[in-house]
Amino acid sequence: MATTYRHNQSVHEYPLVTHSLTKGFGDLLAVDNLTLSVGTEIFGLVGPNGSGKTTTVLMLTTLLDPDSGDATICGYDIRKNPRRVRESISYVPQDMAVDVRLSGRENVIMFAELYGVKNPVERSNEVLKILDLLDRADERAKVYSGGMRRRLELAQALVHNPKILFLDEPTVGLDVAARKKIWEHIRTLRNDGMTVFVTTHYMDEADRYCDRVAIIDHGRIQAVDTPARLKGIISQDIISVSISGKFTGIDVPGVSFAHQEEDTLIFHCENGAAALPLVKDALSDAGNQVLSMSVRQPSLDDVFLHLVGPGEDKSPFKSSTFRNMMGKR
Repeated sequence: MATTYRHNQSVHEYPLVTHSLTKGFGDLLAVDNLTLSVGTEIFGLVGPNGSGKTTTVLMLTTLLDPDSGDATICGYDIRKNPRRVRESISYVPQDMAVDVRLSGRENVIMFAELYGVKNPVERSNEVLKILDLLDRADERAKVYSGGMRRRLELAQALVHNPKILFLDEPTVGLDVAARKKIWEHIRTLRNDGMTVFVTTHYMDEADRYCDRVAIIDHGRIQAVDTPARLKGIISQDIISVSISGKFTGIDVPGVSFAHQEEDTLIFHCENGAAALPLVKDALSDAGNQVLSMSVRQPSLDDVFLHLVGPGEDKSPFKSSTFRNMMGKR
């Protein structure tokens, strides 16, 4: 199910367009007929591990050839004009890409020279200032915090003034303040006319900062729209219940069981406030001890699980997954 989105740009004006883009690895179809049009916006691609996010980005950045379909970046075909595509984009992968033996300034100047930027020192100083790193530019990157290193990576990526910026998990492993600062810079880039294509596991960030979000699973887009419209897919209230004991099911009129996350049960209902005591009584009658209950509006996490479904290897929102990611930083 893919929702539609009305954009004020014509098809020919989209900086990023894919049509039936497909890539397989043996028996695995990693990306399956992916069709997207991305304008001057912050576009988020979210999905379970192994859903096709990285494969999609690698194809769009010309690092991986598609099996079929096509895509254009700023009007250039990714297969026919890969060099022009690479001149138009920057890609910041999840793993650190700074040389910790060099200073911040030296790192950026190196990228400027690789891109053939005129006046590399002057341009490097400009982007270091934009990313709030100019006052620390002469210090070695090894003394930078995780957030500073991520901003340094952004400075490297921006030094040749790309039209499209690809970011793979730009804030994973960073503290709340550093995450907020990174997103402030990303928003500024969008406001200045840059297209930003982001993969992220943080649903709260996708909700707050992305203009549109696409949910991908098994290589196929399940839905794409603004965060507000995506949350409208679930038109009911959400009841979360933490219990002890094995859940065997309950029957409460107007309340439907959605899924279970460890010891937390998720229900959908039309009127959460009215249903709350009924759900508690039904669980108690079934032999479950209710430890806590809450009612809330649907989140992108709920929409994700509604479209994709829960699963040990599919859900990117488990705390163990985040701990593993942060351990790599």
